[in-house]
Amino acid sequence: MAKKGHTEEQILRPLRQAEGGTRVADICRENGISEARFTSGRRSIRGSASERRELRQLREENSKLDHLVADLSLNRHILQEIVQKKL
Repeated sequence: MAKKGHTEEQILRPLRQAEGGTRVADICRENGISEARFTSGRRSIRGSASERRELRQLREENSKLDHLVADLSLNRHILQEIVQKKL
C-alpha cells in the first residue's frame, strides 16, 4: 500500500525556513504548497524535536510489536490445527 501524505521531512523543511525569517508566502511558493497546508503542517508538528523523535521511536516499536503478535497468533493457530488433526 502506498504512503499517503507528506513525510515528516517534507513538513519540517518549510517550517525551518519560516523560523529563519523567510516570509510564509515565499516559502509556500518555493515548496509548491498552499499557505493552508503550511499552517496545518505547523499545527501537526507541535512540540520539540526530542518529543517528535521519541514519538517516532514509539511508533516504530509499536509496529514491530504488532508484527510479533501477528506471527505468534499465526503460530498458535497452526499448532491448534495440528493438535486437532492428531486427535
